[in-house]
Amino acid sequence: MTRIFPWILTGALALLASAAGAGDALTADQIIDRNVAARGGLEAWRKIQTMGWTGRIESGPGGISKIPFLMLFRRPDAMRFEILQEGQRAVRVFDGGKGWKLIPVAGSIPELKDYTAEEISFARDAAGLDGPLFDSKSKGVSIALQGMDIVEGHSAFRLKVTLPSGQVHDEWIDAQSYLELRYDRATRNAAGMSAVVSVYYRNYQTINGLLIPLLIETGGTASKDTDKMIIEKIALNPTIEASQFAKPTSLPTRRKGVLVNTQSAGAASKP
Repeated sequence: MTRIFPWILTGALALLASAAGAGDALTADQIIDRNVAARGGLEAWRKIQTMGWTGRIESGPGGISKIPFLMLFRRPDAMRFEILQEGQRAVRVFDGGKGWKLIPVAGSIPELKDYTAEEISFARDAAGLDGPLFDSKSKGVSIALQGMDIVEGHSAFRLKVTLPSGQVHDEWIDAQSYLELRYDRATRNAAGMSAVVSVYYRNYQTINGLLIPLLIETGGTASKDTDKMIIEKIALNPTIEASQFAKPTSLPTRRKGVLVNTQSAGAASKP
């Protein structure tokens, strides 16, 4: 662990005390209102009915593994996520009520499975393309201000976010920019053991007036290496048919492009 010199620690504590004073002047609702405004405003986000991301996921030591991904959103809550690795697709889809997944099997036909009850609950908690903080009350999300912390050198409001499923996670909002910095959520590993995963939002860029993080980094408390979702292209209001979220009646044999009207992240989108 990096050694922290006493004068650095003293400065950090002074900054935290100052930030705590600022936090006392705002309620959780006011913080969320400022977060929504910082991300482009509620009305601007409501105009977005569909969204598509393409990019890559880097994982392993030094990000040695680089896997292309595609993510599609369609209001109110539909989401499609797929990755392509060694010529095989893995797909996860939620249509707002039900979910299914396509799991590659080496040397054999892929497996098509329905979401478990836990996976459906998690997908509903994700709250669509604008997340649980937007229109939180109408989504059944409860938010409470817990205090102030320092997150990677930023003074941040710590919020307790209770999702419709009853799951609770902590979320940190930058006290200066009012953008989301991090959230912690509970998860289970392959052995069924519970753990806490931290998700960081980085590299915010303006896309047609909306602020969107182009780097989403995820890692557990005991993990040295993190997974990085790097968004390279974004489409706002592309044409995405409802069929993209329907469970297939037959298994695909090759990857089929579904994202249209993509753009370089940060450039103007075409509806």
